[in-house]
Amino acid sequence: MNPIKPWPRLRRGLEHDYRVIKVRQDVVADPRTGHEHPRVVIDSTDWVNIIAVTKDEQLVLIRQYRFGIAETTLEIPGGMVEPGEDPAEAAARELEEETGYVPGRVVRLGQVHPNPAIQSNRCHSYLALDCVKAHEGRQDAGEDIAVELHPRSAVPQLILSGAISHSLVVVAFFLEHLNAGAAGTR
Repeated sequence: MNPIKPWPRLRRGLEHDYRVIKVRQDVVADPRTGHEHPRVVIDSTDWVNIIAVTKDEQLVLIRQYRFGIAETTLEIPGGMVEPGEDPAEAAARELEEETGYVPGRVVRLGQVHPNPAIQSNRCHSYLALDCVKAHEGRQDAGEDIAVELHPRSAVPQLILSGAISHSLVVVAFFLEHLNAGAAGTR
């Protein structure tokens, strides 16, 4: 088996800064042939997602408009990790800002690369347990979020029916499922 070699970057492209992402086109060399190829790279800070569960087993979900698909989606709270911020703290902060709910405790579920073909960041997923409503939330400028409670038991049907279609949200629920299974086998 031939080991996969890195593709050396020959030239870094001009960067376009769109606040939440930076986009550039680098030129890289194929390690097998040396031929040059342009490759788009999207740099972003890490993201967090948080599955929030109330004491009575209700999921705290959010509905918001997504410009990429020009529709509203049902999701879990989430957002960007600020520079120097711990991802677990970012998850709790985003939960409170978007929904007004505060977690009793936060459990790490794992992390994934959203799209390693073109993106450099990671998405960290957390489970927030014993969440209580502290206030109405403090949405950022440019956010319009509606909070919805759904029974925790409804997750499979919400995903299978397409009511929840955001891939990173589905991944968070899958990580929760894997962690619960691993805990049950110990």
